[in-house]
Amino acid sequence: MLVNCSVYRDGRKLADIPKEDISEYVVRPDCLIWVALADATPAELAEMAEEFGLHPLAVEDARKGHQRPKIDEFDDSLFVVLKTVESIDEGDESGDAYLIGEVDIFVGRNYVLSVRHHTQKGFADVRARCEREPELLRHGAGFVFYAVMDAVVDRYFPILDELEEALQDAEDRMFDSASSRGKIADLYALKRRLMVLRHAVTPLLEAAGKLTGGRVPTVCAGLENYFRDVYDHLSRIQSVIDGMREMLQTAVQVNLALINLSDSEVTKRLAAWGALITVPTLIAGIYGMNFEHMPELKWLLGYPAALALMFGVDAVLYLKFRQARWL
Repeated sequence: MLVNCSVYRDGRKLADIPKEDISEYVVRPDCLIWVALADATPAELAEMAEEFGLHPLAVEDARKGHQRPKIDEFDDSLFVVLKTVESIDEGDESGDAYLIGEVDIFVGRNYVLSVRHHTQKGFADVRARCEREPELLRHGAGFVFYAVMDAVVDRYFPILDELEEALQDAEDRMFDSASSRGKIADLYALKRRLMVLRHAVTPLLEAAGKLTGGRVPTVCAGLENYFRDVYDHLSRIQSVIDGMREMLQTAVQVNLALINLSDSEVTKRLAAWGALITVPTLIAGIYGMNFEHMPELKWLLGYPAALALMFGVDAVLYLKFRQARWL
C-alpha cells in the first residue's frame, strides 16, 4: 500500500505525485523523492524497482523479508534493514507481547523509499519533522535516512524501560513466599523478551558504525555527526541490555539456590520428625516381641516407665532439633 509519494526541492515540499511520475523526477538531481510503502506486495516492489532503478539483490531481500538488520552498499545507493519492536496487549494478559516488524529502506542520491512490514506505527511524525526543518532536509536523502533510522532506534527506549521495570519487579519479589520455580519461569520469559530487543540492536550497532567515520557511503557524506548520535543511542541500549542479561543470570542462580535451600529445610524437618517417631517405635517394638522371660515383662511399673522413657527421649530430641533450627 502506498502511504506517501512526495517531491522536495531545496528542503521544501513541492507536491505529492502519483507513483507513475517517479521516474520523471528521479532524473532531476535538484529534486528529492520520498516514497513510503506499508506491507508492499511483490508487484508493488517490482513497480518501485522499475521507477527507481533499484538493485535486484536489494529488491529480492525486501521481497523475502525477515532479514537481519544490516546496511548494504550498492554503487551509489544503500539498502538498509531495520527491525521494529512494539508492545501489544492483545492475547497477552501481562501485556508483555511484542510485535516484531521490519523496515526496508532504499537510499539513493536523490530518493528514499521506505517499506515497512508488520508495524503498527508509521513514520508520519518523521516526515512532519523533516518538513518543519527545511534547512536540514536540504542535506537530501542521507538526512531522511538518518531521520527514519533515528526514529526506529528511539522507539527501542520505551521497550527497554518496560524490561527494566519488569526486572526490578522480579528482583523485588525474589525473596517473598511465592514459588521459586514460578519465578524462574518468569525470569526466562523476561530473558526471551530481552533477546528480541538484542537481536534488533546488536547487528544494527555494527552496521551503524560504518556511517560514523572512515569511508562513509556517498549518500551519507557530511552527516557523520548525525549518524554518530544514532550510534551512541545504540551503544547505550546495548550496554543496558548486557547489564540486564548479567542480572537475569544472577537472579536465576539466586532462585536456584533458594530452591535448594528450601528443599534442604524440608529434608531436615522430615529427618527430625522421623527421629522423634523412631524412638517410641523402637521401645514399643522391643516390648512387643512377647518373649516369655523378658526381665521387665511382669514389672508393675514397666508400662508407665516405658511411656516415660519414650516421652523423655523425644522431649530431649525435640529441644535439640529446635536449637539446631531443624523444627
